[in-house]
Amino acid sequence: MAKEAAAKADGVYFGLMSGTSMDGVDGIAVEFATGKAPVVRSEAFVGFSDTLRDALFSLQQPGDNEIEREALAANALAARYTVCCHELLRSGNLSAEDVRAIGVHGQTVRHRPEKGYTRQINNPALLAEMTHIDIVADFRSRDVAAGGQGAPLVPAFHATVFGAKGETRVVCNLGGISNITILSANGAVRGFDCGPANALLDEWAQRHLGKPFDEHGHFAAGGQVDRPLLHALLDEPFFELQPPKSTGRDLFNPAWLDAKLQSFSTVQPADVQATLTALTAITVAREVERHAPDCKALYVCGGGARNAEVLKALQRAMEESGVSGAPVLTTDALGVPPHQVEPLAFAWLAMRHVAREPGNLSAVTGAAGERVLGALYPR
Repeated sequence: MAKEAAAKADGVYFGLMSGTSMDGVDGIAVEFATGKAPVVRSEAFVGFSDTLRDALFSLQQPGDNEIEREALAANALAARYTVCCHELLRSGNLSAEDVRAIGVHGQTVRHRPEKGYTRQINNPALLAEMTHIDIVADFRSRDVAAGGQGAPLVPAFHATVFGAKGETRVVCNLGGISNITILSANGAVRGFDCGPANALLDEWAQRHLGKPFDEHGHFAAGGQVDRPLLHALLDEPFFELQPPKSTGRDLFNPAWLDAKLQSFSTVQPADVQATLTALTAITVAREVERHAPDCKALYVCGGGARNAEVLKALQRAMEESGVSGAPVLTTDALGVPPHQVEPLAFAWLAMRHVAREPGNLSAVTGAAGERVLGALYPR
């Protein structure tokens, strides 16, 4: 029956992902066929305006008139998602009738699984109206309802496309927050968040460069790691928690960084950026050492894969840990470009929803069991 359900779900799906960096939406059109590797038909990136980005950032913290501001931001997001979908249709030579469903993550503005909720704003009804394609959205809520963290959700997909018998691999996503998926040699899968990545690096670059990110890590490369500051940054209870665990901008935000910097006012901006880069690398490497000491390679995806200094710092941190023999590579080495991994995962999750197959792994999120994720908004 499972194979029959999967076969009935075969077809072209779109995956849309706008992550914690909040710079825009990555989209992918991919064809799934039972027993075959997914085939990418097209991809697209649509940036967010400064106005939308500012609105999304403001919703990270409590404020006035939140309900209306969130609704208006959701409508604006749906408009940008629609532009991305139209580009996927155009570049993939597809029509709306060719697409089974769109898997859309939405924009995380609050993530508080310890309080029983996670919030990814979106207007999937409006997106269905504008694209004339079935929408599958709100993937995380069902896992949280079952007692899970609601994150990370990508490990099941990682296991499908990146796993290898007899070899332990770790896939590391460097978005606003870093997370890892451990694909063990025995077939077991684990995954959890490690700490801040682009969220703090981008914030510091915006403050001191007036740019949304540190291109290729040049800003960090001009500085030196400040060891006392690094120790202060690492003094955070989250880093010592055992998985399952997840985090977001609710914790690792500008206020957290400013509080840590209060005693380090003389540290130069470039040195702070270098230290934040080291923080990203060390918090990942420590978790790999703790939970996957037999790791043969670390494969990086997400926006951070474009940051050469972060990759160098990761390699140094791995070499200084107990997994010194594991090279740091990008998922290009496994046949999937780093920027495609997350949107491809949400296309896969949409396909799993259509097949009525689980999308989460309870061993990863801590949920009471595996669940069919997402809510359907028909075309």
